[in-house]
Parts: sequence; structure tokens; C-alpha cells
Amino acid sequence: MKNDDKKSEKNSSADNVDEYLQTLGNEDARELRYYSQEQAFSTDELSAVINERRLNELLAQSDEFLSSLNGEIRDFDDQV
Repeated sequence: MKNDDKKSEKNSSADNVDEYLQTLGNEDARELRYYSQEQAFSTDELSAVINERRLNELLAQSDEFLSSLNGEIRDFDDQV
């Protein structure tokens, strides 16, 4: 029985490869296949992998960067 299970797993993998190869030339089919493989994550799953302290540091840095960039743009507009 184990041999039958292994054989069906191999067939499944081969089928997946064949399906993928057939979609290579078709952009719509490739995009549909890509998005059909997406997985939704629950809030609990996301909170388990997100480092909240680091995320807050990155958000603060991005705020500083955008503020600085905004100032540079205003200075550029004043010079023109």
C-alpha cells in the first residue's frame, strides 16, 4: 500500500509540473495559478511572526524619511 501512496504522490507532482509548464506561455493562466496558491493568514499567525518592536522602529524611520523627503521637495520647488 505504501508503494501506491508514493506512486500517487509522484503522479501528483508530475501533474503539477505539467500544468505549470503548460501555463508558462499564457500570462493570464500563470497569474491565476500564482494567486490561487495564496494563503490567508489569521491574526494569530501574523502576530506570531511579526516583531512588533522592530515594525514600530521601521515605521518611525519611514516617517522620518518621508518628512525629510517632503522638506527636500519643498526646497527644490523654492529653487525652481
